Amino acid sequence: MHHQQKPRVIVITGATAGVGRATARMLAETEGAHIGLLARGRDALEGTKRDVEARGGKAIILQCDIADADAVEAAAERVERELGAIDVWINVAMTSVFAFIKDTTPNEFKRVTEVCYLGYVHGTLAALKRMRPRNRGHIIQVGSALAYRGIPLQAAYCASKHAIQGFMDSLQAELIYEKSRIVATMVQMPALNTPQFDWCKSRLSNRAQPVPPIFQPEVAARAIVFASKSSRREIYVGLPTVIAIIGNKLFPRLGDLYLGRTGVQGQQTNEKADPTRPNNLYEPVGGDPGAHGRFDARARSSSLQLALDMNRGRVAAGLLAATAGLLGALALTARSNK
Repeated sequence: MHHQQKPRVIVITGATAGVGRATARMLAETEGAHIGLLARGRDALEGTKRDVEARGGKAIILQCDIADADAVEAAAERVERELGAIDVWINVAMTSVFAFIKDTTPNEFKRVTEVCYLGYVHGTLAALKRMRPRNRGHIIQVGSALAYRGIPLQAAYCASKHAIQGFMDSLQAELIYEKSRIVATMVQMPALNTPQFDWCKSRLSNRAQPVPPIFQPEVAARAIVFASKSSRREIYVGLPTVIAIIGNKLFPRLGDLYLGRTGVQGQQTNEKADPTRPNNLYEPVGGDPGAHGRFDARARSSSLQLALDMNRGRVAAGLLAATAGLLGALALTARSNK
């Protein structure tokens, strides 16, 4: 365990489960970070605070809904008052509705947009307000392959991720115009084993699942922690993310056809859904779910693609060295054969 002399001050929205929870734990364990935990559910906030402090970090609870811009601003103010200047702001919070577009109500589209898009805007504005006068800081948006490739049954969520992608393009250009030293990064995720599939609203007949292959939330957390210390504009996590994004750019109609035939069943297990279970669309679900969902047996704990991407400088140097060695050996062989 290695802690910096002066711990970084970090805000995580959606800090209580899945990617947010795993990231809070990792930042506490690897650097003793001081973390503002922003979410709605009190039980899960208390649990995340205990996790952070048990791993050597410090945490304060910021119970609010990121769809409420004033509440997010007040949370940011409290972080700076109690923990110090915010170094990194990480937007993770999400909700979704698993349903066909025709079965999704206007209010449900609105609510998902308020959380998954406008909530990120609110967090970004609160962070920029404090980072711009200091001309430093890092803003990270947790995105998805779905920011580029929409899939059936999650139109509201996919649209929100697309919106964040456009928002980030504008933000990048404006930061360049201002000659700002603030870094903004979007981390595009694959399918992850998080509790969302048991607490997001669903009108499916069977239980929802991430589209395989599935990765553990710690893989996502590893990418976010790396991003928080780099100047990367965008990071893809997992080979499926790379394939989905690049494939959609080259062959979008092929993606339509493939997902039209496989995407509906691929997001459902063979287990019947419980139509009475609570969901977190408008109110938090009680309890403390932790970081993982119910797919541990099927989830991967590492990504070779991510490892190579995080170390691409070393990989490139190694390939150059290997190439130079091979060319040298070929040259020597050619001379000896003369």
